[in-house]
Amino acid sequence: MLSPPIQGCLAGAGIVSIIRLGFPDPHDRPTLLQLILTATSSPCTSPMDLILTDMQRVDQVIGERLDSEAPLVPEVARYIIFAGGKRLRPGLLLLVCGALGSLHPQRHTLAAVIEFIHTATLLHDDVVDESTLRRGRTTANQRFGNATSVLVGDFLHSRAFQMMVDINDMRIMQVLSDATNVIAEGEVLQLMNTHDASLSEAAYLRVIRSKTAKLFEASTRLAAILAQASPQVEALCADYGQALGTAFQVIDDILDYEGSAQELGKNLGDDLREGKVTLPVICALKTASPAQQALIRHAIEHGEAAHWDQILAIIQETGALDVARASARVEAQRAIDAARQLPQNPYSAALLQLAVELVNRRS
Repeated sequence: MLSPPIQGCLAGAGIVSIIRLGFPDPHDRPTLLQLILTATSSPCTSPMDLILTDMQRVDQVIGERLDSEAPLVPEVARYIIFAGGKRLRPGLLLLVCGALGSLHPQRHTLAAVIEFIHTATLLHDDVVDESTLRRGRTTANQRFGNATSVLVGDFLHSRAFQMMVDINDMRIMQVLSDATNVIAEGEVLQLMNTHDASLSEAAYLRVIRSKTAKLFEASTRLAAILAQASPQVEALCADYGQALGTAFQVIDDILDYEGSAQELGKNLGDDLREGKVTLPVICALKTASPAQQALIRHAIEHGEAAHWDQILAIIQETGALDVARASARVEAQRAIDAARQLPQNPYSAALLQLAVELVNRRS
C-alpha cells in the first residue's frame, strides 16, 4: 500500500491507478505518458523525501571520507559537494534499494562512492569546458585554479576506489570500474565532437549515454546487486537508470536554450560558446532555412555566441525544443515501463514520480 503523501501526490497524475491496473494492452503506453506528462496536479512530496534519513547518513560518510593530510583537498571537495546539488545518483541507489526491500549495510557507503565519482567528473568537466558558474556559484576551477580542480578530482576518484575495496565485492568493483571507464570515453568523444556541426543524433546519444546516463545506470544496477536481485530485475533497474539519465541530459541540453540562468545556476548558451552540438541544435538544423543553418554552423564551428539571440529564435521557431523534449519523454516512458515491473511500494512509486519530474524540470 502506498503511503498517504505518495498516494496524494501521484493520484493527481493518474499514477496510483495505473500502478494498480497495469497495462492490459501495450498500445496503452503512449496514453499513459501523455496522461502523466500533462498532469496539472498541485506540488507534492518530493520522491527524495522518502530517503532523507538515508541521505543524511550518506553526507556523514562523505564528510568522514574527505579526510586528507592536504587541507586543500577537503576544502575544494566540500566546496562543490555541498553546494546544493540534486544528489540524484546516490538518491537513485537508495530509492531502488528501498523498492527492492534492501537494507544492505553498505548502501550508504556505495551511495557516497557514486557521489565522489560524479563530483570528480564535474571538477574535470569544468576545467575542460572553462566553465565559470555551476549551481549558482563560481566554479571550483575559477576559485581555486585548474590544477587544483584536476588534482582534487583525481583524489576523489582514487578515494572512491579505496572505498570500493573496503566493500570487498568484485561485482561492485567491476560495475563501477566499467562505468568510470565508459564515462571517461564519453568525455573524450564529446571533446572530439566539439565544433562539428554535422554531428548526428545517434552520435549525440552515444555521448550522453556514456558521459551522463552511465552513472545513473550504475547507481540503479548496484542497488539491485546489493539486494541480490535476479538477473531480470537487475536488468530492469539498469534500464530505468539509463533511460532516466538519458532523459535528464536531453532536458539539461534543452534548458541551455530555454531555461533561466538564475534557476539553472549556470550561464545560458554555454554549449554554443563551447562548440557543443546538442539535440536542440541537431533538430533545428534539420528544418532551418539554408541561411539559418549557415548561421548556426558558423557559431558551432567557431565557438562563439555573438548571434545568440538570432540562433535562439531559430531554435524556437523551428520547433526544435519541442522535438527534443519529445525525445526526452520517450526515454522517460522507457524508465516508467521498467519501474512499473518492480515491487509495488512507496519507493517504486517514487521512481515513477521522479521520471515525471525530471522530464518536466526547469532547473
